[in-house]
Amino acid sequence: MASFPLSVNEKLIARSRTVGELLAPTSPFDKKCGRENWTVAFAPDGSYFAWSQGHRIVKLVPWSQCLNNFLLHGTKNVANSISTRLPRQNSDSGQKNKPCEHIIDCGDIVWSLAFGSSVPEKQSRCVNIEWHRFKFGQDQLLLATGLNNGRIKIWDVYTGKLLLNLMDHTEVVRDLTFAPDGSLILVSASRDKTLRVWDLKDDGNMMKVLRGHQNWVYGCAFSPDSSILCSVGASKAVFLWDMDKYSMIRKLEGHHNDVVACEFSPDGALLATASYDTRVCVWDPHIGVILTEFGHLFPPPTPIFAGGANDRWVRSVSFSHDGLHIASLADDKMVRFWRIDEEYPVQVAPLNNGLCCTFSTDGSVLAAGQDGSVYFWATPRQVSSLQHLCRMAIRRVMPTSQVKNLPIPSKVVEFLCYQI
Repeated sequence: MASFPLSVNEKLIARSRTVGELLAPTSPFDKKCGRENWTVAFAPDGSYFAWSQGHRIVKLVPWSQCLNNFLLHGTKNVANSISTRLPRQNSDSGQKNKPCEHIIDCGDIVWSLAFGSSVPEKQSRCVNIEWHRFKFGQDQLLLATGLNNGRIKIWDVYTGKLLLNLMDHTEVVRDLTFAPDGSLILVSASRDKTLRVWDLKDDGNMMKVLRGHQNWVYGCAFSPDSSILCSVGASKAVFLWDMDKYSMIRKLEGHHNDVVACEFSPDGALLATASYDTRVCVWDPHIGVILTEFGHLFPPPTPIFAGGANDRWVRSVSFSHDGLHIASLADDKMVRFWRIDEEYPVQVAPLNNGLCCTFSTDGSVLAAGQDGSVYFWATPRQVSSLQHLCRMAIRRVMPTSQVKNLPIPSKVVEFLCYQI
């Protein structure tokens, strides 16, 4: 990866340490055409990592063995050569306790990936478990792939077998997200201007179509308690949905161009959105206000010119599991790590043509996709203060309106609401 220029404010910022690379193989007829890697994902339990190689192929690798591979063989790795060092599993053996690599041919260009588990990420809601045709077990781990032709294919991660083929979208499935509560409810965002809600425990039955976007829908994300869905899209769109009533809660106004990615903080108190207007906005989704802006162009463009700064478009954003750090990826060939309470990045890393990024399950590594390959960096790590841990614990169960009614000093309320 080539060197990259730093702004005056960023010359003293630390470079992130490279952990490893998974380089997609190139073939004579392949060149670079169409090799965009739009999606990377970690399994909720940290057992697997998956990425699109830019075409029909998705690679699934056991994450712990992938890390060991980096340590043993250095940071660089050719993706196809991993199979010679990772154990392959007989799909009929039933040895689900021994993760293995899978190469999945999805039949069309892959735009989105999401892992879903039948085990709740945390006990937040009562889940009525009913098993149907595929007899999903308590340790079920699924991979959903959104395709160029509008289809969504659901795969068993442990065996690599195709389980479901969901067909209702009429355009590219741009993003996918599973409810974190273990219900195996899947939401898809599409260029057909809709979001669709699927129940994978009911043989992939489509439960609801969410309409409201007037243009392409680029991304969607569940809140940690699965009660709220955020969807983002073209024409500055940021929508919040009540997933119990399947109704729109509010539109968030503030971006000046297409909004392409979103993610909630681990406690659900904050929402980060990335836009082509060169900014990442951090919102209080409960009251619909912007708390912080992370700009990628200095000085920031005026709203009327926000769409013209093509070399600063923000492509992706991810919230760390410590609730303190956010990663962003922009067209200026940089990955930035931000603290939610600081104006400038705390670490940076170079990346050409990057399109997507996500933190590992434990927050120690950031993965970013580029031209069918993946690059990994060590993330900023620090011991969270007791105040912040208490804040996260309170905000997991209390929305902003309830916090503001607590009989406590105003400064404490402001801290709990991330306003200081």
